[in-house]
Amino acid sequence: MKITFLGANRQVTGSRYCLETDRARVLIDCGMFQERPYLDRNWATCPVPASDFDAVVLTHAHIDHCGLLPRFVKDGFHNSIYCTRPTADLVEILLKDAARIQVEDAKYKAKRHRKEGRQGKHPPVPLYDEQDAEATLPALQGVTYNQPCQVAPGMSVTFHEAGHILGSSSLELNVDDGTGSTKRIVFSGDVGQWNKPIIRDPVPAVNTDYLVMESTYGDSLHEDHGDIGTQLADVINSTIRDGGNVIIPTFAVERAQELMYYIGQLAHDDRIPDVPIFLDSPMAVDVTETFYKHRDAFDEATWNAIGSGKAPLRFPGLRLVRSTEDSKRINEFDQPCVIMSTAGMCNAGRIKHHLRHNIVREECAVVFVGYQGVGTLGREIKEGSREVRIHGRSYRVRARIASIYGFSGHGDRDDLLRWSGQLDPAPKHVFLTHGEEPVALALADTLRNKRNWNVSVPHYLESFTLE
Repeated sequence: MKITFLGANRQVTGSRYCLETDRARVLIDCGMFQERPYLDRNWATCPVPASDFDAVVLTHAHIDHCGLLPRFVKDGFHNSIYCTRPTADLVEILLKDAARIQVEDAKYKAKRHRKEGRQGKHPPVPLYDEQDAEATLPALQGVTYNQPCQVAPGMSVTFHEAGHILGSSSLELNVDDGTGSTKRIVFSGDVGQWNKPIIRDPVPAVNTDYLVMESTYGDSLHEDHGDIGTQLADVINSTIRDGGNVIIPTFAVERAQELMYYIGQLAHDDRIPDVPIFLDSPMAVDVTETFYKHRDAFDEATWNAIGSGKAPLRFPGLRLVRSTEDSKRINEFDQPCVIMSTAGMCNAGRIKHHLRHNIVREECAVVFVGYQGVGTLGREIKEGSREVRIHGRSYRVRARIASIYGFSGHGDRDDLLRWSGQLDPAPKHVFLTHGEEPVALALADTLRNKRNWNVSVPHYLESFTLE
């Protein structure tokens, strides 16, 4: 058995791992690279031909885990894509939206390049379009948590709750390589935190021969910055009082719904002014509806809130925005408001337009509620750049820049240690992925020193034989 690491190696996007035996080849996740230094990899043909794979298995629906699926299908993959049922519904939403954004951005880039009389580094064509996304959907096979599913000759997978987003999972693969012995390999996916709103807690890893584990926050602990609702109330109240808008870049899946959960509590309890609160993202609106479709995945606290008449995701002042025309009208609004919009790292989508209109205004605030990848516009703004480039033009950063902590969908170092802490005996080999290089290396040292585990931090395209 062999594993080859095709993404998210010493960086945090583009998750993609090839697991193969003499009998079968399966791809674990098929994610898009979103960090600027690695964007070229999205355009490269998969190092292992797509037509050679028997199946794809997804941990969850974030674009850095599923966003290259249409390209993969276009390149010759014709078999099934296995995931949980909520993930299947979310993937459909995300891929269609990703295709639309890429087509729009490619058109805008081509127009700008013609105007400037130059050719860009990346061709002004999309990675894939909506037809490619649609062609991918029939392959999706939604399955149930905790039930083994045969995905390829000699390979079965069981999905376990990962507590990261709706439908997220850790994968337990049991592999018969044809020699009469069965080996187990567990892929963590993205492991969430315990006691987060709406969704259930992570299920700790099962005993395994080999472990592939994320390391996003593997060198740090999430600081306790106080109650999230209080942090949000403070920045919303002060900005509205100054006559400005609160701009919140957000991810359409989970982060937007968490924001709505907390802002909804503030609105229900009259802790913020009665102002319009826009969720400007067709995808986030669709995802919110998907949450209610799969409300059987809600945790007990969320069901209690629903029973008390303070339903999450529905509250006074909330305005759900789908159309481009309605999105443009937000920036013509003549009173302070809160604008939640995608994409969460400010690297595409409607958030760029809201930043253009508000980042130059001292009375406004840009509030980050999640991780900002290396090389992204969000990272530049969050780290204090005085001037940023948006849609080919430079804008002076005059708005207040703030961060609300406690939203992370990823567990910190102690959460990862807790999730993997019941493994006995120790895995034969642990591979750390989905973390910036210094972070992954630090977690590797922690696991070696605390548990005496055999740990590697793979490089891009590196392969290992699993004996």
